[in-house]
Amino acid sequence: MLDLQERIATSFRAQGLMTTLGAQLVLASAGEVRIALLPRPDLSQQHGYIHAGALTSVLDSACGYAALTVAPAGLDVLTVEFKINFVRPAVADRFLAIGKVTKAGKTLTVCQGEVVGELGSRRETVAVMQATIINVAGQRP
Repeated sequence: MLDLQERIATSFRAQGLMTTLGAQLVLASAGEVRIALLPRPDLSQQHGYIHAGALTSVLDSACGYAALTVAPAGLDVLTVEFKINFVRPAVADRFLAIGKVTKAGKTLTVCQGEVVGELGSRRETVAVMQATIINVAGQRP
């Protein structure tokens, strides 16, 4: 059986979108996952900020993988819903999406997420998320 870090890393490598965005898995521990994203011009919106869609995708994955760290063996996870609030423009040298399990249930897991922008030694919250994740049978289409 794969250990927790390898279970998450294997699934993460299978995500085409995370590869396209250039996202990197930084940490996978019980109930918490961190994913880094470096800004690039092709991830920007018209004002030069990193596009909300790119940050939302990475944060959704961080929350989903946090839920997977506590999911029963043999089950996978899917996002049921999320709510995200952007609290400042996405300007940073690096973004860190942090997903944490708030409450794990038999079927549903509630997670909180945060995107932190790192600019030099400054760290500021860019976005916050609440997500609901469902445990599903571990089969792929």
